[in-house]
Amino acid sequence: MKLAEALLERKNIKQRINALTKRLVDDVLVQEGDKPAENPAETIQEINQLIDDYYRLIVQINATNAKAVMPDGKTIMEAIAERDMLSLKHSILNNAASAASSVRDRFSRNEIRYVATVNIAEIRKAADNVAKELRELDAKIQAANWTVELQNI
Repeated sequence: MKLAEALLERKNIKQRINALTKRLVDDVLVQEGDKPAENPAETIQEINQLIDDYYRLIVQINATNAKAVMPDGKTIMEAIAERDMLSLKHSILNNAASAASSVRDRFSRNEIRYVATVNIAEIRKAADNVAKELRELDAKIQAANWTVELQNI
């Protein structure tokens, strides 16, 4: 199985766990005299099995990410960490640009006037550059995910 397939399977398992959890919550309390739509004990058993599968898959994915090397020599794990760092930088720059460009209404000349302390255009350009790096790195990670075999543990 390719790493990308395992990532899709992980997502599907997580969605199934969430759906079963919602069904369980709906069935643990019913009006007196009514029966739940499903047996909560069976739903819990199914959730536990899915959680075990989810755990094994996460361990395999993490082991694969730590060992698999991308064309630039970085492991996928390092590339994911870099992607997270770029995403954080992008978010910070966007938040700073938004805060600096916000308009505060003044109703009279006596009210405090706010001015930006940074060059908003430069911050937005830096954010755009980081976003481009982020997209390119994400594309490389996605490509690697479809070529790397999942580690068997």
